[in-house]
Amino acid sequence: MSGKRAGRRQFLQASLTTAAGAAWASARPGKSSAQESQAQPARPPRIRFAAVGLNHNHINGQVDTIIRGGGALVSFFAKEPDLAAAFSKRYPQAKLARSEREILEDSSIQLIVSASIPNERGPLAIEAMRHGKDVMVDKPGVTTLEQLAEVRRVQAETKRIYSILYGERLENRATLKAAELVKAGAIGRVVQTIGMGPHRMSPKTRPAWFFERERYGGILCDIGSHQCEQFLFFTGSTRAEVVASRVGNVHHPDHPGIEDFGDAMLRGSGGSGYMRLDWFTPDGLNTWGDGRLTVLGTDGYIEVRKNVDIATSRTGGDHLFLVDQKETRYIDCKDQQLPYGGQLVDDILNRTETAMPQVHCFLAMELALQAEKQAQRPGFGG
Repeated sequence: MSGKRAGRRQFLQASLTTAAGAAWASARPGKSSAQESQAQPARPPRIRFAAVGLNHNHINGQVDTIIRGGGALVSFFAKEPDLAAAFSKRYPQAKLARSEREILEDSSIQLIVSASIPNERGPLAIEAMRHGKDVMVDKPGVTTLEQLAEVRRVQAETKRIYSILYGERLENRATLKAAELVKAGAIGRVVQTIGMGPHRMSPKTRPAWFFERERYGGILCDIGSHQCEQFLFFTGSTRAEVVASRVGNVHHPDHPGIEDFGDAMLRGSGGSGYMRLDWFTPDGLNTWGDGRLTVLGTDGYIEVRKNVDIATSRTGGDHLFLVDQKETRYIDCKDQQLPYGGQLVDDILNRTETAMPQVHCFLAMELALQAEKQAQRPGFGG
């Protein structure tokens, strides 16, 4: 037992001192997570993959993740000529397919990644799995409980991998560091998570489907799937329910299909959670949203400031604060590795579940869909 305690102390000490020597010093030039992920060396290609559906620019992060993990991007398809042209310029190594069917029927392609319009992701994933492909889609993976049931059924039948890139955890360095600290017992037993997902709307830059609830799924389904996944992960919950949820269009009467605010209370087998999502990031902030995660434990708490730290002159994102029984510390997480891409490629080759257990992937999406379905409308603001 004493050996275990010593090992834990050594791990925590190493974690807390990494990149923290100048924690409270003046600002230094920094990079975003996306920029840092580009700097992480790519593994040699081990699988061939393709992109289908480029409607959200998250597709670039998805592709970069798989390339970094050992994937060779060989082809892509998009119905929209402008999206196809931009993608081809960014990834000249990939061939523009003549149709979606051409990619589905290419037996050399092992994985399809997609950031198509949200309500089209479920049907595409089903077709891909039926054609023997593994799938990684942007969140939300589906937009209705009926779609989720069908994706679950086909995944069980085909035994293919269906993964949703919940990037606020899997591609955020500070959140990954928080996971290490929680696993090591830095804050004791987790009691609750609080997830904040503010976003900047910039309506003039958005496509028409962005304002159609049937197509994007609603704010708790869309943005909230991130917070549901983090709640399940950090509390270790394998069962969960929505205690209460609300959505509304508070400030955009000219776009009646948008839900610009939503929140929910969650209860799981391992703890409780609260999430708040909105489209109200003001133009004065130098990033798209001040996303935060607080993990409360019995012996302390962790706060992750994902994109910006407005309280100090530090630049960039990936900020983590740890408060325990001894002190308050700041940890710069810029050197944290991003393992998801490599793990997913490993899973494709080995038929394992190291990147994300399939049950967890589905449960996070189900919880977000339930929160959306049972939300009070309008929940507030008239």
